[in-house]
Amino acid sequence: MHNLSDLLTERILVLDGAMGTMLQRYGFTEADYRGDRFADWPQPLQGNNDLLSLTQPKALGEIHRAYLEAGADILETNTFSATSVGMADYGMQEFVYEINRAAAEIAKREAEAATRANPAKPRFVAGSLGPTNKTASMSPDVNDPGYRAIDFEALRLAYREQAAGLLDGGVDLFLVETVFDTLNAKAALFAIEELKSERGIDTPVMVSGTITDASGRTLSGQTAEAFLVSVSHIPMLSIGLNCALGASQLVPHLEVLSARAGVAVSAHPNAGLPNAFGEYDQNPAQMARQVREYLEKGLVNIVGGCCGTTPDHIRALAELVAEYKPRQIPDGRPRQLKLAGLEPLVITPESNFVNVGERTNVAGSRKFLRLVKEGNFEEALEIARDQVDGGAQIIDVNMDDGLIDGKAAMVKYLNLMLAEPDIARVPVMIDSSKWDIIEAGLQVVQGKSVVNSISLKEGEAVFLEQARKILLYGAAVIVMAFDETGQADNFERRIEIAERSYRLLTEQAGFPPEDIIFDLNIFPVATGMEEHRRNALDFIEATRWVRDNLPHCSVSGGVSNVSFSFRGNTPVREAMHSAFLYHAIRAGMNMGIVNPTLLEVYDDIPKELLGYVEDVLLDRREEATERLLEYAETVQGTQKDRKTDMSWREAPLQDRITRALVKGIDQFIEADVEEARQAAGKPIEVIEGHLMTGMNVVGDLFGSGKMFLPQVVKSARVMKKAVAYLTPFIEEAKAAQPGSKQAAGKVLMATVKGDVHDIGKNIVSVVLACNNYEIVDLGVMVPPERIIEKAREEDVDIIGLSGLITPSLDEMVFLAREMERQGFRVPLLIGGATTSKAHTAVKIDPQYSAAVVHVNDASRAVTVVGDLLQEERSQEYKKAVKLDYESFREKFLKRGKIREYLPLEAARANRLGLEFGPDQVHVPRQLGVQVIESIDLRKLEPFIDWSPFFRSWDLHGKFPDILEDAVVGQQATALYRDAREMLKKIFREKSLTARAVFGLFPAVSTRRDDIVIRRDDNREFSFRTLRQQTKKKQGVPNIALADFIAPEDSGISDFMGCFCVSAGFGAAELAREYEDRLDDYNSILVKALADRLAEAAAEYLHREVRVLHWGYAPGETLDNDALIREAYKGIRPAPGYPACPDHLEKQTIWEVLQVEETIGVELTESLAMWPAASVSGYYFAHPGARYFGLGKITRDQLEDYADRKGIPLETAEKWLQPNLAEAAATVQ
Repeated sequence: MHNLSDLLTERILVLDGAMGTMLQRYGFTEADYRGDRFADWPQPLQGNNDLLSLTQPKALGEIHRAYLEAGADILETNTFSATSVGMADYGMQEFVYEINRAAAEIAKREAEAATRANPAKPRFVAGSLGPTNKTASMSPDVNDPGYRAIDFEALRLAYREQAAGLLDGGVDLFLVETVFDTLNAKAALFAIEELKSERGIDTPVMVSGTITDASGRTLSGQTAEAFLVSVSHIPMLSIGLNCALGASQLVPHLEVLSARAGVAVSAHPNAGLPNAFGEYDQNPAQMARQVREYLEKGLVNIVGGCCGTTPDHIRALAELVAEYKPRQIPDGRPRQLKLAGLEPLVITPESNFVNVGERTNVAGSRKFLRLVKEGNFEEALEIARDQVDGGAQIIDVNMDDGLIDGKAAMVKYLNLMLAEPDIARVPVMIDSSKWDIIEAGLQVVQGKSVVNSISLKEGEAVFLEQARKILLYGAAVIVMAFDETGQADNFERRIEIAERSYRLLTEQAGFPPEDIIFDLNIFPVATGMEEHRRNALDFIEATRWVRDNLPHCSVSGGVSNVSFSFRGNTPVREAMHSAFLYHAIRAGMNMGIVNPTLLEVYDDIPKELLGYVEDVLLDRREEATERLLEYAETVQGTQKDRKTDMSWREAPLQDRITRALVKGIDQFIEADVEEARQAAGKPIEVIEGHLMTGMNVVGDLFGSGKMFLPQVVKSARVMKKAVAYLTPFIEEAKAAQPGSKQAAGKVLMATVKGDVHDIGKNIVSVVLACNNYEIVDLGVMVPPERIIEKAREEDVDIIGLSGLITPSLDEMVFLAREMERQGFRVPLLIGGATTSKAHTAVKIDPQYSAAVVHVNDASRAVTVVGDLLQEERSQEYKKAVKLDYESFREKFLKRGKIREYLPLEAARANRLGLEFGPDQVHVPRQLGVQVIESIDLRKLEPFIDWSPFFRSWDLHGKFPDILEDAVVGQQATALYRDAREMLKKIFREKSLTARAVFGLFPAVSTRRDDIVIRRDDNREFSFRTLRQQTKKKQGVPNIALADFIAPEDSGISDFMGCFCVSAGFGAAELAREYEDRLDDYNSILVKALADRLAEAAAEYLHREVRVLHWGYAPGETLDNDALIREAYKGIRPAPGYPACPDHLEKQTIWEVLQVEETIGVELTESLAMWPAASVSGYYFAHPGARYFGLGKITRDQLEDYADRKGIPLETAEKWLQPNLAEAAATVQ
């Protein structure tokens, strides 16, 4: 079998095609199925294709031979339904072993003959194990979601019998295929691994799932990545997809598997989608054209065919794959804890603390215990749902109570819970002190769960036996610090048990270290007992030791235990939990059971209380317990009122509605539209009449420049509220009086995958909605397949794409290409801060033959959409735009021909020559990483740069002059007033939180433009900088950021810093609150202010670094205007901006500072920061450091950069695309 593994690295292997399709061509009758042997069988047998291995072996041999002659490398046995479960339909369970053995022997004979005929092309036989016709994780009865038609144990036995027959018949490998329920597949894999272990063999295993529809999920609800995570505990030969969809529909899901899998990837799709008669129409050439995309993208190692495919299809595929190299199988993936419910949870070193929800624990929740005892599982499910809604990333379920049947309760509750997609999306923690309950739980969970827990309490033999079983079920494990002599209650015992457990698990049980989670026992402090004084400190120190000495494992625990002595004293408990977590997380605790309602923000704990608490937790004083026990308790809050002028309420109804819309007053709109509804013939007439009359006034005022964007957004808020009130009445009237006036058009709006910025998109949506366009808003980080699926589903007229970061540009290009491939003709609007007419014309427009239009501001969107959709001028407008972009493209590309660039080495020779001496190099007062858990937002207010704030609302001018502007001054003043009010509210209610992390480090620059820093743990990190290559005038240098740091051969010790700040924590939630109230104005206002506060935080922190922490400008007294002008000494450039355009460098900042772990700012797939209101970058202190633009670079620097970073050239090209010089550019 070694040959098969080798072959996968050499060429793409071909799997055979459909067996059922070929058998249909024989037209077998009932008598043919029976043969002589089963002529008197009491049940009908026609349709039992697996039986034909016994009754029509010649036909099966012919079909196998035809596939081999077509070029197949791997034959599948005719055993798709040959289990006792499938054969029960015919009463033939007793023949299962015989059928499987015979089928394997027939295929093996043909494969061996083909190999003998051509030894250079060895052939293999895969034993096919289908999904059965029953599901272990879904109920067949919609009225009883907890019911299962089959269980894991029955499936395990059925698959074991099948696998034994296949092995004895001579199969070379197993293929667990058409997996639509991952729990069924896990039972098959369990049986196969058991059998292999008993026989001492290592037969390879292929696994192939089925994505059932365009949602991208299996029938049991898992995403492709969750499916991969759930079966990856088995050493697979390959993972793949087959059936249900045609070749082109599988592309996005194969891309996921290809990117994530550390094994080969297979695909055997159907011959397209079935027609109305259930037949497959796609011919071999059509299928091969679609499969070519897999090969061009390097997605697969094995291809074949499923339903509807024939030897002709396989021949076409075999000829096609000969032209391509196989996907490169990764040597090794990062060792990360990966769990899965319906969706994956991947825990990396950069991940924030993972919160485990524990309210579904009969030992920890009296309410949950009561509901389980009463059998009220429906209400008990709400507890799980509340935890997921509240942010729990894993749900712990425990049924250990003497008065309930724990095993039955665990199975029933998990079955019900896993039938609820909004709960089942997160992984499960199966929690029990009884092994039979744990195993029962493992047998009902399709995803990758966590077992809580096992220990050495009963000795090594039991420990290893349970660990091996858990590994076979495909779960991670929590290991308690408990051995034969009892619980670990000090530092030495904790690390002794942890190390012993780790060695046993990894060296004897074969357990992946990343799937081991240690619970090192969190015990109460301040109990008054001397032996408990170090309980918290020992846990923290043991955590640090475990993370430093036992690679890849995690540390967890139940945090509330630490404060058990203070039950009833909430302020003290909150402070203890927060302080304990603060220190434990810094030591390496990365997950645990925490009640978020009993947590205080660390920096918000009153300093006096924090001192008392940390004295106890860290055992800093003899009398710490007594001092904390004596500490008292307080805290309270306030509220307010307001009035409005009512005189306009005397006006006629239409005037009142129009005024409400123009002025953005929503106070009385429901009463007014009700009055209008009573007078109208139909509810829809209120929208078509009164409301549209008012909105037309809004549109006219906006179009003529007498009304500005912030006012329009307020108008939309009132309109939304009015429509929401009328909607139930309109729905009621629809059946009786259909045919109401349609919207002017339907526009889909989305911020592309990886990008989290949506202020501009939301503003455009509002403006279009005000002009009677229906908006389908998909939000942020929307993958291309979702945009395409929704566009089809909603039958939209236009698709609008938005993005703020440069990687979003590539996403837009990809989507345009995909829309072209799928035959879309819907116009595409492009907008967002990094977009431009140049990029749209040069990069996006050529990919899409339908209309593509760049829209640079909200006020232009209405005109563009109108021109695109108005029948009379639509075609003419689209043609004009195409011609304009074509002309622009030609001129733009020609422009590149006259540009001259230096070779990289020549540019490096022309570097900026700075002096590095005592006057230029300042030693920071404080080296290393510093975390600011919470910045007082009031401190940031003086640092706000208001000019960009007004620009985001389409009001242009410099602050504060804009407030006096003759055209927009009045509206700018009103907006500024609203912004100040919102800021006060945010400050008062603490609805946003600002956090920061920064570090200052010894640094040197290298000859290849790297900056190497050394962290205080002596780990070195390299920032890769890029150098200008445009040919300069004599004496003008080609600059790189590395020029601002002393060269490594200078003998001078220099320094640099990096940082991340965010003011976005709470912004999305606060904005959503306003959106739920149909208040787009305040929703956008919150996001815009969060952005300004983030920039202000960056400015504030930079000043603190200059003046205090680095201290190279101790006497600086610059006001905000001077800061905005960047009059300070030193710079803070950011990855993604002109001097350092590669966003990939953010990953190094995140690694150096452990950004996600320390302050919770994450990087998306496209390296946008989340929360969106975040800023990151570098600190340079040299007086000669200045901001600059990199400009274009040539291919020699691109190749050099890829080599320095150790990434494929294509990856570097993708991220630096906007900065690559045209191929025609002259290199001097």
